[in-house]
Amino acid sequence: MFGKIEHIGIAVKNLTEAEQRYTQLLGTSPYKREEVASEGVLTSFFLAGVNKIELLQALNSESAIAKFIEKRGEGIHHVAYEVEDIYKEMDRLRNSGFTLLNEHPKKGADNKLICFVHPRDAHGVLVELCQSI
Repeated sequence: MFGKIEHIGIAVKNLTEAEQRYTQLLGTSPYKREEVASEGVLTSFFLAGVNKIELLQALNSESAIAKFIEKRGEGIHHVAYEVEDIYKEMDRLRNSGFTLLNEHPKKGADNKLICFVHPRDAHGVLVELCQSI
């Protein structure tokens, strides 16, 4: 079962510029920067109250973020939901006809196991499942 929204992922062209702008917007600095080589991204996390915002910059032209920005421009890339048991949720979603973009969970940013649900199955929204490791 899905829990709270874990974070909202925002694709950006220039992480340093975006961090400066979001620092001004949110009135707080990012608490963490992390490279996720498996996804080809550099991430930066902000806390806004109890909510997290993840800024994502592509590290190479083959990353999903680079392709997203090329196609749609900067903006909201995904909504991530906290789950207690990612394996159980993946099975439940597969059995319900959802297309998962990952066969198995993989290590993501912020010490999480992650899996993505194809946006066509969620009315155009890329959904990420996140389980704390």
